[in-house]
Amino acid sequence: MAERTVTVASSVGLHARPASLFAQAAAKAGVPVSLTSAAGKSVNAASILGVLSLGIGHGETVTISADGDGADAALDSLAELLNTDLDKE
Repeated sequence: MAERTVTVASSVGLHARPASLFAQAAAKAGVPVSLTSAAGKSVNAASILGVLSLGIGHGETVTISADGDGADAALDSLAELLNTDLDKE
């Protein structure tokens, strides 16, 4: 299983618009992606409600993981998204 640990750059964390953009990108990744908070709670990254339920704030570290063909490329793309302030896009 491939993993990336990323610090969330969005100024409001993974709430509202940033969470929606991230979940949509995860759904299009072509592989199942999990998002795990620093507290250890894990959710389906393609679920907007799951992502919101983690309450991830600005500057918090999360782990994204995926398994299957294309997992590394999908995680690289999702990590880049989390490293961007999606509130300013």
